[in-house]
Amino acid sequence: MPDSQAPEGGFPTLSVVTTTTEFEALPALEGAEPRLGTLVMKFGGTSVADPGKIKDVARRLVDARAAGNRVVAVLSAMGDSTDSLVRLAYDVSPRPKPRELDMLISVGERISCALAAMAIHDLGAEAISLTGSQAGIVTDTVHGRAKIVDVRARRIHEALDQDRIVLVAGFQGVSTDFDITTLGRGGSDTTAVALAAALGAEACEIYTDVEGVYTADQRLVPEARKLHAVSYEEMLEMAASGARVLQVRSVEVARNHHVKLHVRSTFSAADGTWIREEDERMLEKALISGVTHTREETLYRVEGTDPARLFAVLADAGVNVDTIVRTGSEILFSAPAEDREAAREALDNLGVDWNARDDLGKVSVVGAGMKSHPGVAAKAFETLAAAGIELEVVITSPIKIACHVRGEDVERAVVELHRAFELDAPEAERQHA
Repeated sequence: MPDSQAPEGGFPTLSVVTTTTEFEALPALEGAEPRLGTLVMKFGGTSVADPGKIKDVARRLVDARAAGNRVVAVLSAMGDSTDSLVRLAYDVSPRPKPRELDMLISVGERISCALAAMAIHDLGAEAISLTGSQAGIVTDTVHGRAKIVDVRARRIHEALDQDRIVLVAGFQGVSTDFDITTLGRGGSDTTAVALAAALGAEACEIYTDVEGVYTADQRLVPEARKLHAVSYEEMLEMAASGARVLQVRSVEVARNHHVKLHVRSTFSAADGTWIREEDERMLEKALISGVTHTREETLYRVEGTDPARLFAVLADAGVNVDTIVRTGSEILFSAPAEDREAAREALDNLGVDWNARDDLGKVSVVGAGMKSHPGVAAKAFETLAAAGIELEVVITSPIKIACHVRGEDVERAVVELHRAFELDAPEAERQHA
């Protein structure tokens, strides 16, 4: 579908572009031969939020070890302690140096691991806590959003061979310049998946405060269904479009190294959602896997530069660009609300004509079945039009339709699309998994 032209000085009412989502290159981790019974278990901040929950996690790890598994656990910081450390840094300095900020905020995960090791020892089992660098997590030199370039897991293997439970601090590593680095929000997921790949683990279990991946946010759609299986490609699109269950980067690593992920609840024994290779049943059983949303996403209009120069500058500024639409001499792109200051500073320094809209959110329909079933876009657009929801910009890929709408319409759009695609039906769960 051709792009519509924007009014002079404004934004297009509806621009549609078809694209294939491309994710960044991945490290060629030195994979290991699969070791029977090697299990990587990651626990998020809500799972280790207080001493009682840490003791519960310790019992779960001891039980997994007693069942015959070689157990590696990756822990996040307790509750919102990382946010507290960030606030502390900005109380001290209005512009903390990234290196020192990484040094500060990496302590939260180390606290969780040390406390969990103490609890495991009290249960009569052997454990060892390791920092990211001690565990062999090697990253590039970018502070705050480092990427894993290698996993040197010798020390983990030695501890596992000594029948110890290994506790690894998530979210962090050591750079090739020997500095402490952090992997960005949700980085403990990536730590866990990279370790699972390097150790040849049978699976990587991601424990959180929900029972799996749902067809929509249950806070907006109480009748949303838990999915039993999601393909890597679907999960990548869902994570990039607002589903906060997994960090995008972790799903990329899992797909690249064929690591099966199992998202499940820390607080129940219920089976969760498996993220794995796509199969024919995913294409035929459920047309759409879910509706995701982002409440705020700033949309920028830029003139007076070429795309190569623009996006190079934004990349250097650490801006995570999402939607990109070119209409004549104008370039439209969107970025998360948290990148607003960095994006505006980069655009000002570039000396281009630009403006931004902060009143938009994004709603996305994701499903592998789109590839073999025509008419999904038509149904989505008809549904939103019938609800009186105006589309500002639309982006499509083979398995996603993403619509920017006014912020006040986001929740209603999620509800209407979830109902239109019958995602509250039992068939949406993919019971075959």
